[in-house]
Amino acid sequence: MSKRVLTTESGAPVADNQNSATAGVGGPILLQDQHLLEKLARFNRERIPERVVHARGSGAYGHFEVTDDVSAYTSANFLSEVGKKTELFLRFSTVADSLGGADAVRDPRGFAVKFYTEEGNYDLVGNNTPVFFIKDPIKFPDFIHSQKRDPFTGKQEADNVWDFWAHSPEATHQVTWLMGDRGIPASYRHMNGYGSHTYQWTNAQGEAFFVKYHFKTNQGIRSLSADQAAEIVGKDGNSHQTDLLQSIERGVYPSWTLYVQVMPAAEAADYRFNPFDLTKVWPHSDYPLQRVGRLVLDRNPDNVFAEVEQAAFSPNNFVPGIGPSPDKMLQGRLFAYADAHRYRLGVNHTLLPVNAPKATVANNYGRDGFMAANAQGRDAKNYEPNSFGGPVETGLPLSAPLAIHGYTGTHEAPAHTKDDDFFQAGELYRLMSEEEKQRLVANIAGGLSQVSRDDIIEKNIAHFAAADADYGKRVEEAVRALRD
Repeated sequence: MSKRVLTTESGAPVADNQNSATAGVGGPILLQDQHLLEKLARFNRERIPERVVHARGSGAYGHFEVTDDVSAYTSANFLSEVGKKTELFLRFSTVADSLGGADAVRDPRGFAVKFYTEEGNYDLVGNNTPVFFIKDPIKFPDFIHSQKRDPFTGKQEADNVWDFWAHSPEATHQVTWLMGDRGIPASYRHMNGYGSHTYQWTNAQGEAFFVKYHFKTNQGIRSLSADQAAEIVGKDGNSHQTDLLQSIERGVYPSWTLYVQVMPAAEAADYRFNPFDLTKVWPHSDYPLQRVGRLVLDRNPDNVFAEVEQAAFSPNNFVPGIGPSPDKMLQGRLFAYADAHRYRLGVNHTLLPVNAPKATVANNYGRDGFMAANAQGRDAKNYEPNSFGGPVETGLPLSAPLAIHGYTGTHEAPAHTKDDDFFQAGELYRLMSEEEKQRLVANIAGGLSQVSRDDIIEKNIAHFAAADADYGKRVEEAVRALRD
């Protein structure tokens, strides 16, 4: 069997890949050694900027199959009929740590799905929690700075983490989630995924609905205690990646059942909670879960860098029948995600195989830029409108228009009758068993007790007490015991 010939990037055969060219035996290396220079120059450029958040990730391909009729709510083609299947790519991630961070840590998990639909790619970018720490995107850079490595010490600082939360009472609900039993999933397969934001669905008649997505794991929820996680991290920092890769390679394909909560658009204004507040949930008693379909992962990527690291998800990649809501965090992400990918990967990142449409063809007038690979013919025009048969607009909106009123300005979100920063956090706490409460309090106290300033500690304890008096009392006692 003949061996394949090693070549340079220009295709020329390589004579020697073990020894650099030198000026005589033992002499200095020659600048003319093109193969050496190419290898070193390429090696220096192999790493692209990592994501500021969600840097550490894993992913897999699969499909989504519709099991229930939701055509009354959305005209999205990939959801149009029972039995319809759509190819997808799903990327899991931790949020705060760097690309080299460990998997089994206490952190929210990203749950981003790219549906390769016949009407273009639909990106649903969510987490494994139904809520988030803040409700306005203007606070997002500050929040992430508080959770990342301190510029001086070079490590995450309890003072920074808890000081930000002390000044952000709306974070109390998500902090309760994060510090609870589900804060460290046992694997990516054993956690739920949520769209988290509120989105808009529009049916064929133009009726609008607001929806929340819930991907319920069919493997069952499994989580790790802090001690279990520390032991696993010491043995295998890539535990979640290892589990996902090996399960799919064995043919044990993980799956999730997609449910949605559906709110008629007319009910949003008078709902007891602001339905567009990312720190709030819609109680299932108000809007029950309705089953949509089944998501299955059945193929691992061939190249982690090309397909997981370069996978680019953006919440503004909608398809007809699905659109945004007035959720302020979603509105901010409509810009920020795509902008991040243009910075990290270049303006032509959508041409990469993992990001390009698969069930249709992108057809627009974008040209040039780094790594341009457009295949338009010599007569293709790069402007619109034109008289040369170029692609034209449909005139059909993707979703229903959103009603607006009032004056421009930097407004706080409108308050609804039950809106405050603590009520739902208290509801979540009261749903927990006694053992769950004990673990939650211990997890909070373990971090909060490391804070150097009493006023920061007191502010955070006040938030937990506002959610539930018993909650606050237990945290206060646990922190005092650790600090005495």
